[in-house]
Amino acid sequence: MGKRKAAKKPESKKKQEKLSTVFSCPFCNHESSVECRMDRKDLIGEASCRICQESFSTSINALSEPVDVYCEWIDECERVNNSG
Repeated sequence: MGKRKAAKKPESKKKQEKLSTVFSCPFCNHESSVECRMDRKDLIGEASCRICQESFSTSINALSEPVDVYCEWIDECERVNNSG
């Protein structure tokens, strides 16, 4: 008699690490003081510091993440510093 074929085990999906929503402030340099909020209804992303009250808002799309808003804030800070 023949052996039964072994059933293939389903491949487990790799868990994707969650991206951070809390960052360090580029103005006061406090760790974990900038929090990014996403308003997907109005397509606005906002990053604000709890310590120095600095904030930044930008338009987002359906694929945007909090780290994208923070990176745009850093890019805007560098653009302002290099232009003047």
